[in-house]
Amino acid sequence: MGLKKAVFDFVKGHPGLRLGLRRLLRVLRAGVYRLRTPGVRPDPHTVLFCSYHGKSASCSPRAVYERMRSDPAYRDYRFFWAVSQPERFADLAADPRTEVISFGGAAFERAMAGAGYWIFNITLPEHISPRRGQTYLQCWHGTPLKRLGYDIQEDGNAMNSLAEIHRKYRLEGEKVDYFLSPSPFASKCFRSAWQLGRWGKSDAILEVGYPRNDRLVNAAEEERTALRRKLGIPHGKRAILYTPTFRDDQHISGQGYAYRPAVDFDELRQKLGKDHVILFRAHYLVASAFDFSAYPGFVLDVSGVEEINDLYIASDLMITDYSSTMFDYGVLRRPILFYMYDLEQYRDRLRGFYFDLNELPGTILTRQDQLAPAILNTKNFVWTDEWEAFRQRFAPLEDGKAADRVIQALFKEG
Repeated sequence: MGLKKAVFDFVKGHPGLRLGLRRLLRVLRAGVYRLRTPGVRPDPHTVLFCSYHGKSASCSPRAVYERMRSDPAYRDYRFFWAVSQPERFADLAADPRTEVISFGGAAFERAMAGAGYWIFNITLPEHISPRRGQTYLQCWHGTPLKRLGYDIQEDGNAMNSLAEIHRKYRLEGEKVDYFLSPSPFASKCFRSAWQLGRWGKSDAILEVGYPRNDRLVNAAEEERTALRRKLGIPHGKRAILYTPTFRDDQHISGQGYAYRPAVDFDELRQKLGKDHVILFRAHYLVASAFDFSAYPGFVLDVSGVEEINDLYIASDLMITDYSSTMFDYGVLRRPILFYMYDLEQYRDRLRGFYFDLNELPGTILTRQDQLAPAILNTKNFVWTDEWEAFRQRFAPLEDGKAADRVIQALFKEG
């Protein structure tokens, strides 16, 4: 482990060497992919789904999958789910038309080559590109506040130089056939971040809403009650969903992005513990392990919950910083607090934003001592015109039917 970490650190500190090694690895992997898939032809009735590089089977790909699986028009279709731990998804494997495979490796590559449609919410493996007869839908996984791809101007990422980030987005932008968008605002950001116009993909944007948010629109009170019981939220307590994003400059060699919660849970428990619980949800890229054993019954680590919609529906309010979760949560018309304790660092040295934060409704909190009073104040929260303007700007298409529109666009014969 020590040698591996030393090599990793050395390569990380030499961008030119890192870039050369990554290019070589991509060429080698592309060659292996061709050797593994000779003569494999895409089947127009096969769809491969993948979320977060196989870390889950969720988000918009899952919503599209569930809608197709329930529609008799697609009873002759075959489905693949690429996940990193297939044993966790017995529910998917139980469906006779669905095969669960390991993300990466020979079986995954053969399935990729044989599927007529790819539906991902994250970038493809760099060495794999669509062939003739294949359609690639990039769902992405959120409306951007922080800049992406070619729009990033600061060289503050711990793992990739600015040139490497741009190259990654170029490779992805050249591959997409459709790029899912929930709003005109997001469409503009995606076109710019992936330079879709440069690759002749300006028309790739599919502006129909996020299928994953259909469930938020259609959630019933009975589902909310059942989810709260399942999550262990005591009856009568308000559930605070805390969704901090990762920091580009905080990375541990050989492990991944790190995050240290910038919240004094002792203070919050003292002031809120009687009537509140905190649901802590780390970003999917964060590899840190969190120990909240000192706060039993007050802080619940829900980072491992498969579907974040469960947490949206079950909670009463959200605290976030720069995460795109704010835009999805707005669909529910519930209170959101913006806790941006490192605002200047994040804005000026790491990412930058697509709009001025003064345009956010509500108050931006930058100090710990502001949190408890702001949380208590949300008991009187009213969804005002200012908040509705926020929802209409960033989630105007969420009407519970986005999955239907996606399917109609991709599978017109359905």
